[in-house]
Amino acid sequence: MKYDDITEAIGNTPLVRIDPEVHGLRNIDLYAKLELLNPFGSVKDRAAWSMLRPMLGDAVRRGDTVVELSSGNTAKALALLAGMHGLPFRSVTNRMKIPEIKDLLLLLGAEIDELPGRSECLDPADTDDPLTRMYRTLQTSGEGYVHTDQYFNERNADAHFSGTGQEIVKDLDGRAPDYFVACVGTAGSSTGVARALRAHGADTTIVGLVAAKSDFIPGIRTIDEVHEVGLFDPGTYDAIETISADEAIDGLLTLVRRCGTLSGPTGGGAYQGAVRYLRTIDGSLTSRKSAVFIVCDRVESYLSYLRERRPALFGRPARANSLGSLSAGEIAGAPSVTVGASLEGCLVVDLRSSYAYQALHIDGSINIGEDVFETMLSAGLPFSRRQPVVLVCPVGEKSAAFAALLTRMGHPDARSLAGGIIAWRDAGAPLVRD
Repeated sequence: MKYDDITEAIGNTPLVRIDPEVHGLRNIDLYAKLELLNPFGSVKDRAAWSMLRPMLGDAVRRGDTVVELSSGNTAKALALLAGMHGLPFRSVTNRMKIPEIKDLLLLLGAEIDELPGRSECLDPADTDDPLTRMYRTLQTSGEGYVHTDQYFNERNADAHFSGTGQEIVKDLDGRAPDYFVACVGTAGSSTGVARALRAHGADTTIVGLVAAKSDFIPGIRTIDEVHEVGLFDPGTYDAIETISADEAIDGLLTLVRRCGTLSGPTGGGAYQGAVRYLRTIDGSLTSRKSAVFIVCDRVESYLSYLRERRPALFGRPARANSLGSLSAGEIAGAPSVTVGASLEGCLVVDLRSSYAYQALHIDGSINIGEDVFETMLSAGLPFSRRQPVVLVCPVGEKSAAFAALLTRMGHPDARSLAGGIIAWRDAGAPLVRD
């Protein structure tokens, strides 16, 4: 098939039936929409082109920089699209956690600004968040750049309403699936596809999947984070369920090893979440049903993530004292201290980035970023068991995991600041600035 432009190859991705021998469902045909086969490698190719295309004429004429709050596939697609039209691209993010993605963006010529923030999908009302301040600057200035604004731009969802959703119906012989299961990031693909399926007159059950709190799955937000996304509407979904990183990796391995599909963690989470949900209803069905999930991107960009979470897959021993080894019960039971309690005599360890720490922190605290701190713990306790420790992060989730890990390692008095630095600030407790 011949194209005049690479953008013409975006969309019309295959819909592939998963062998029932793999998933075990008796009454449901499960299909994977292979968005990893888009030319830039992900489902975000559609949204990136949809958002940027109407801005290109003026942007090229002015020589603007394309800017997006993204640490992953949207940034990659926009960097490629901008470069094709002679424009620079700038990625603004607080969660550039996947080194392969960062290296690829640099290879593509992107500029990367890493700023602190509670989440990459920001809270516009939080005027103290540096990421939010950057967003407001993008919204109010406008000279020298174009901001595609993936978290609030309706063209993100429209790309999937007019494209992905319609393709699914067409490939199912004009019928919408009975179930559609999607991981929620910007909410663009799940929202757009849901609108398309329902506009077709179908009574499709829409299931949204969010990441477990204190967990990290590339491309999937926690329930707290998705509520900060302008495109997210809880009414879109008939059910919203949580998926863990372990489940996402299990699903990835199934797709890669049993289905010949080089899926990344988001697709693995979608598969695992779909099978888990559908198994609860499969046995009671009296007629054949269909279900669709999206394989969002490719596994190659996440080898370091998998190596960290599942070292045995690469013939390596598990790293001692790692967060990934904690159970949900251990994290839920982590000792904590509330705002207002005395911290006298405690070593207060702020796990945020150095930028965030310098902006505002608890007086007397020390700053050790979470990645560095986890590396330190792999070698053993870095301080005396006689020293009480209070751990601080933005909202108290990551610090709870570290408190649980220190407790497991034998520290008798390691606690997490409940609600994190945000709760401390909101309570009017004192903060200092370097």
